[in-house]
Amino acid sequence: MTKHNFHHTVLREYDIRGIVDDTLHAADALAIGRAYGTMVRAGGGSVVSVGYDGRHSSPTMAAALMQGLTETGLKVLDVGLGPTPMLYYSVFELESDGGIMITGSHNPANYNGFKMMMGQKPFYGDDIQNIGRLAAAGDFTKGDGWVEKIDLFDRYIDRLLQDYNGASFNVAWDTGNGAAGEAVQAVINQLPGEHHLLFGEIDGDFPNHHPDPTVEKNLIDVKAIVKEKGLDIGLAFDGDGDRIGAVDSDGTVIWGDQILAILAEDVLLDVPGAPIIADVKASQAFFDRIDSLGGRAIMWKTGHSLVKVKMAEENSPLAGEMSGHIFFKHKFYGFDDAIYAALRLLNAIERLGGDLKAIRAKLPEAINTPELRFDCDEDRKFQVVEEVRAALEASGANMSTVDGVRVKTDDGWWLLRASNTQAVLVARCESDTEAGLERLKAALSAALEACGVAAPSDM
Repeated sequence: MTKHNFHHTVLREYDIRGIVDDTLHAADALAIGRAYGTMVRAGGGSVVSVGYDGRHSSPTMAAALMQGLTETGLKVLDVGLGPTPMLYYSVFELESDGGIMITGSHNPANYNGFKMMMGQKPFYGDDIQNIGRLAAAGDFTKGDGWVEKIDLFDRYIDRLLQDYNGASFNVAWDTGNGAAGEAVQAVINQLPGEHHLLFGEIDGDFPNHHPDPTVEKNLIDVKAIVKEKGLDIGLAFDGDGDRIGAVDSDGTVIWGDQILAILAEDVLLDVPGAPIIADVKASQAFFDRIDSLGGRAIMWKTGHSLVKVKMAEENSPLAGEMSGHIFFKHKFYGFDDAIYAALRLLNAIERLGGDLKAIRAKLPEAINTPELRFDCDEDRKFQVVEEVRAALEASGANMSTVDGVRVKTDDGWWLLRASNTQAVLVARCESDTEAGLERLKAALSAALEACGVAAPSDM
């Protein structure tokens, strides 16, 4: 019986994540394998897929994880280095009983973590806490499993291209030295038009810029090449290839909810009246846009696992998050694949007239802050949100508590929620006027200061 305790910060709501050799170690990966394998075996499963991203620590973590899985008697299908969506795809394509991706996603280079599926469904919340409970008890299933290496790359690329309509565009693709680099290169080799890949070499140091397309400074390079070469669009990806960013021919950022709105218009032509889901950080203009297109807009919690579950509940063909996670059930599997989303975006642009700049110009304008992220201790962040919620409730505020607090006033709305992946609070404000935006920011600041938290300096 080998008992194991995790650092209290690493078992998150929808994945496991920590700082390598500080809060997360190879011994943790071994324990995760043993505990997760025990759960798979208890459910009657015998085969799981494992993949990993390009971080320096990922091969070591993968080896320890696979050791733990095989010790429970599982057959492990090692699909190797690639984007997180390739691991998800492997679970469907190879009919695995589950899958684990070793990835630090968009976190700094010294982070790593684990995104998991059980069967074809997300593994999150209490499932992840069960990993901790099983590991602490040390009561693992024993067995004699083995590892089989699987080369899935070509099948994955073919599946990405399967639904592309063949339109010709001139595109810059910035993979930021993340795990999507080789897959994007393989895709664009088969596309018509002119294509430029930036930072396609997979490098866990991320030497050119941090791979997070929601932060505008990380889009400087893709903006520059789009304008320099007169391209139609620039696309950017996060470190594990499950989040997308975009800029139009002027280099203007198309934010996550705007990408989703464009994709939704295309999907709703095929599935009229369908429910389209976005997270609480999305603009009110997005929800209004979906309703005007005849769809049914649903506001839901942030978090890839939580969105996937809601999609299944609502039978939704499309969902997305402000952070650039786009989930296609329409013609696809319902998971977030940024390369697939990029190809579907090109499809939608072609179908809606062929000019992203013109399509963006037709979207409703709102005045808003970017996503504001500011440090708050891991043990304090949820408490702050709860204190703000209680004060707002006592004052009779008009608010949604789907995820954190989203407060609606005559000026617009403001949001405060705790990140499930980092020791930060997340805030956003949106109004129709500059004066209204200032009042919303002041209200948010006051709510934070009442809890002893300084408002972000860049608000």
